Amino acid sequence: MSQSVSQSDPSARTVVGWREWVALPQADLDWVKAKIDTGARSSSIHAFDLEVVDVDGDERVRFSIHPWQRSDEDHVELTLPVLDRREVRSSNGATEQRYAVAMDVTLAGRTITTVMTLSNRDEMGFRMLIGREALERGFLVDSALSYAGGRPKRAVRRRNWGR
Repeated sequence: MSQSVSQSDPSARTVVGWREWVALPQADLDWVKAKIDTGARSSSIHAFDLEVVDVDGDERVRFSIHPWQRSDEDHVELTLPVLDRREVRSSNGATEQRYAVAMDVTLAGRTITTVMTLSNRDEMGFRMLIGREALERGFLVDSALSYAGGRPKRAVRRRNWGR
């Protein structure tokens, strides 16, 4: 379910911090740590084992994700329609082609559908970024906050090295 919030009414926006725990309903994942990145246009998630498949004439991409930071302990496989192939410039200035898919993301209690590019973020501090295209749908970023939308229990946080 996607919600729209008036851009002219800041009090109607949902406040998030510079990092948040999000849910990915399509992957049946309740807790994934994400960096809120106002410098990135699109959102991105660490994806591996990408394979393009044809399903009844529709191009889809099958991929796996690791939900935990710095760990390949668990993985979830998804198959989603390819929306686009985007040329994305990374923070180090390199440009690469990435598949883009529509993913549901629950951020601070609100579920939106946003475009997510699939990328190898294995060496990055966060395996998921939430970019401006998602944030402009009614979120206000307070860079002094972390986890304004809530946190999982300590046992779940420890799977992400206690951060």
